[in-house]
Amino acid sequence: MDFLSQCTSGGCGAKIGPNELAGFLKNLPKSSDEKLLVAFDASDDAAIYQVSEELALISTVDFFSPMVEDPRTFGRIAAANAMSDVYAMGGQVLFALNLVCFPEKMDKQKLSEMLIGGAEKLEEANASLAGGHSIYDHEPKYGLAVTGQVDPQKIIHNNTPKIGDVLILTKALGVGMIQSAVRGGLACKESEAAAIASMERLNKYAAEKMRDFPVHACTDVTGFGLLVHALEMAGDNVTLIIDTEQLPLLPQTYYYAEEFLATAAGQRNRQCIGSKVDLNTVSPAFQEILFDPQTSGGLLISVAAEKALECLKAIQKNDPVAAIIGEVYKKESNRPIILV
Repeated sequence: MDFLSQCTSGGCGAKIGPNELAGFLKNLPKSSDEKLLVAFDASDDAAIYQVSEELALISTVDFFSPMVEDPRTFGRIAAANAMSDVYAMGGQVLFALNLVCFPEKMDKQKLSEMLIGGAEKLEEANASLAGGHSIYDHEPKYGLAVTGQVDPQKIIHNNTPKIGDVLILTKALGVGMIQSAVRGGLACKESEAAAIASMERLNKYAAEKMRDFPVHACTDVTGFGLLVHALEMAGDNVTLIIDTEQLPLLPQTYYYAEEFLATAAGQRNRQCIGSKVDLNTVSPAFQEILFDPQTSGGLLISVAAEKALECLKAIQKNDPVAAIIGEVYKKESNRPIILV
């Protein structure tokens, strides 16, 4: 039984659309526990629970169906993606639990390889695999429930940028389009290999570097694409100006965008934006890139301008494609994001 062909969608492109998700969540009861510092109603990257004055636990969960054929590669990507939320909030990963769905009739060696891949990334993160849960399902799915730690005074939220900040993106965009090209047999080997390497890459290294700088906000760019995640960062208080010409792109991404190799998730992201952002200032290809769902994407960092270049150079030692892509400005009427 083929691993990838069993799946109707894969990676972060399988996420429920942001508008739909918000509608489902609004009716859930909110917690009154004062120790729950960040909950689901905050639209942040993970939940945070304060244990003491010096310690808070970060809890997050992420899983999805495959976007690559090799089970071990898929395991590494899924684990890297699941841990990313902890890094985005300024934390350190402690341990994780496996979440596994697997077809009963599929070769169990593929299951073993998938789990080994995940374990490899946990080892790289200096984190422990503590257990997990598995069920039989019609298609394979894998991910992690991750627990991390952070100083409560050093939590980095996704919607607290300051006017004057500079925006840094640590990974290149284009994962969703390249995987769409792979499925259609249209992707070149260079772009496919670059996308896999990017997805497998832990955000651990960029997160370690940014702790040394005055970072005011951070989020990881995943299934909602750069533009929706940037919209969450802007919130109601500031306007983000994004220079599309400065966006780091995976090989052939712009070409695939010109060929309209978009995904269903990308279109859901476009619908979420609606009229909030003027898209007429950029080409149709760049529009698709901005909406493209990123599986295990990079960190979008808002850092004080006077330290931005130094921060970028530090991050580039391990993540050389990282780039400055924009700035944070005073709120301009109803324009949370301006594209140039």
